[in-house]
Amino acid sequence: MVGQPPSVDKCVLIFAPHTSNWDVIILLLLKWGTKLKPTFIGKHTLFWPPLSWFFRAIGGEPVDRTKTTNVVDQIVQKFNSRETLHFALSPEGTRSKRDHWKTGFYWVAHKAKVPIQLVFLDTATKTIGFGPLMEASGNIEKDFEFLHDFYHDKKGFRPELLSDIRLKSDVD
Repeated sequence: MVGQPPSVDKCVLIFAPHTSNWDVIILLLLKWGTKLKPTFIGKHTLFWPPLSWFFRAIGGEPVDRTKTTNVVDQIVQKFNSRETLHFALSPEGTRSKRDHWKTGFYWVAHKAKVPIQLVFLDTATKTIGFGPLMEASGNIEKDFEFLHDFYHDKKGFRPELLSDIRLKSDVD
């Protein structure tokens, strides 16, 4: 493990690359090794008995992605109503290969005025850890260049499933 866990009371923790179910196990080890208590959202279909108690115990909250609710604003409200919150998610949004990263994490951090803590796994170097804290400046293109520079050489358990670190608008 490299780097230091966030020393701030509130931040968005992003984890990449996310290419395998093994990532969850590795993140749990990181959580327990650092005493972090992150909250995360997961597909509501994961929260069924007997697994629902487990996901809730490790900080999970279900979200139904089939409904047209503004998840970004819901998470921002959580930041505004709590003294401390480390909200974790994967910018890829899935373990499958995508041609872009989702931007919800970015807009949560920007609207809630909290930094983004970069968290990574790199199976090539057998490291997991914390990168820098990044402020969401509002210039998402520039900030995504920073994210690309940090994450581009990190390899997950299944490198063939690495998603492209770019905005959807760059794909269209």
